[in-house]
Amino acid sequence: MTVVDDNYTGHVEPRAAARRTLPGASIVKVSVGPMDNNAYLVTCSRTGETVLIDAANDAPILLELLDRYAPTLSLIVTSHQHQDHWLALEQVVDVTGATTAAHRLDADPLPVTPDRLLADGDSVDIGDLHFDVIHLRGHTPGSVALALRGADRDADGGERVHLFTGDCLFPGGVGKTWKEGDFEQLLGDVSSRVFDVFADQTVVYPGHGDDTTLGAERPHLDEWRERGW
Repeated sequence: MTVVDDNYTGHVEPRAAARRTLPGASIVKVSVGPMDNNAYLVTCSRTGETVLIDAANDAPILLELLDRYAPTLSLIVTSHQHQDHWLALEQVVDVTGATTAAHRLDADPLPVTPDRLLADGDSVDIGDLHFDVIHLRGHTPGSVALALRGADRDADGGERVHLFTGDCLFPGGVGKTWKEGDFEQLLGDVSSRVFDVFADQTVVYPGHGDDTTLGAERPHLDEWRERGW
């Protein structure tokens, strides 16, 4: 496992990781499994407490990273019910004993019953870190995004939010939908609960692929709506 501490670009190669250091937190991004799922370890700089977002696959890699960079795992959040986002969940919980969380609408398919059921507007506090829970419907009924607040500032001293979106928002569009009306639901939620709330400098960490920002994606909302995906 190679972790690049000082050259975080938002891109990681399969089965590799990189670490981004913020004033109040560190973020380790790792690509795991055959679908190149992103898993994220977000650690409070002061306390060392960590949340793991999506124990997606390759449990030995996740456990190695936890041991090296985040020995106090306080919570595992599963962004949604699709199997590629939780294949390592049971093994990581067995080893660490960590508390788990997910939205109630996506809880049943998970191999570990969530200790905490999340809802839109909830908050998750890990050490000094504060995350807003955002329910985004359409990719699955109970997908959630987590918005990390207060751990970073932009060049002008304003708050920079770090947003973990699962499979709901990617560079170039929203996540895949299947049923009639689901795309409109997802784009509507992403528009009203993400783009209408957070500033352009907000960093987006998706469930697969490279990072982006809301500023890079905002000009394309009408294009996404017109193309229907």
